[in-house]
Amino acid sequence: MPSRYNEKVSENEIQQVASADFPTRWGKFRIYGFRGHSGSDGDRQVEEAVALVMGDVKSAPALVRIHSQCLTGDVFHSLRCDCRQQLELSLSMITEEGAGILIYEQQEGRGIGLMAKLQAYELQDAGLDTVEANERLGFKNDYRDFTLPAEILKALGVMRVRLLSNNPEKVNALERAGVHVVERVPCEVTPSPHAEEYLKTKKEKLGHLFTSG
Repeated sequence: MPSRYNEKVSENEIQQVASADFPTRWGKFRIYGFRGHSGSDGDRQVEEAVALVMGDVKSAPALVRIHSQCLTGDVFHSLRCDCRQQLELSLSMITEEGAGILIYEQQEGRGIGLMAKLQAYELQDAGLDTVEANERLGFKNDYRDFTLPAEILKALGVMRVRLLSNNPEKVNALERAGVHVVERVPCEVTPSPHAEEYLKTKKEKLGHLFTSG
């Protein structure tokens, strides 16, 4: 039975709080709501995420995308990043295969939050790259640890995945959590000219892997 929203989440516990049929323009999914903890001891926070599941994800390594919330890209179609393009590519690829999982985390701006992300945009307009802007604001480059997505996969009974990502840290995080990544599948899109510097910084400073450029 799904746990109730008002129940306390204890350390290292993950709760499925809801599930429902979820038709989309890409096809029919099942949407699951999960709650768990993120952060290190002494600074642990409750984190929520959803998983869109299509088809049989257990009989073979599932195609999985871990996508971090990007209001500016996902909702408003910002051309400063490739987030919406990656989201739509992932849903399309899952639909083409007839099976897969997309986990959508509430981790705006790699965990710094929406307002700080907009402040970083302002600094980028003045000539800083994404890493430099975060540092100027007193933030690390990335606060995500991908613990919750790994626990979601385990809760869904998925222990072997083909991870749709350009970020090797996502691969490492899942492997550390006991989810075996049998293949990293590139999630590359044609960038807008507005996003070229953003993607260059991802590659040169954050270690993201691209087959071209």
